[in-house]
Amino acid sequence: MKAEHLMRVFRKRIIFIITAAVLCGFVTSVNAQPNPPRPIILTADNSFPLAFGALTPGIGGGTVTISPGGIRTSTGDVVLLNLGYSYSSAVFYIRANPGNVISLMITSPVTLVRGGGGTLTLNVGGTLPVSPFVTTVPWQQQTTLLVGGTLTIGPVGMNPPGQYTGTFSVTCIQE
Repeated sequence: MKAEHLMRVFRKRIIFIITAAVLCGFVTSVNAQPNPPRPIILTADNSFPLAFGALTPGIGGGTVTISPGGIRTSTGDVVLLNLGYSYSSAVFYIRANPGNVISLMITSPVTLVRGGGGTLTLNVGGTLPVSPFVTTVPWQQQTTLLVGGTLTIGPVGMNPPGQYTGTFSVTCIQE
């Protein structure tokens, strides 16, 4: 009888150990909800504004384009000059939670003005990454946003030489 009692106790313990082992294999962590979204932070890199460098319009005018990757091209009678004036796409930095879908809204066209007279039209557009995009880096890191544009230049008599300036805005829309 004692042997039977010991066998029953032994079986119960074995069943308990097996059940505990199986249940431990099914334990996992559960989150009730994701972390709250952080607002997007957009910062301009003032060292790299949208700049078109030195150029001269011809009799018929034309355009100068800076691609988001920083490549400068022209159309029409516009001649690109290499006189040491830099050209670049605009550089911005975006900090957002990974997985955010971000669409960009950019003011365009923009009128550029020259002190002493003269205006040019700037169509801002073309971005890397292309809008909309999904952020993939952790919050502590930044996504680099490059913005290009096309400058429309009239005939040489309409656009006197000089430095033309203006501003445009970039708005990030979190979807």
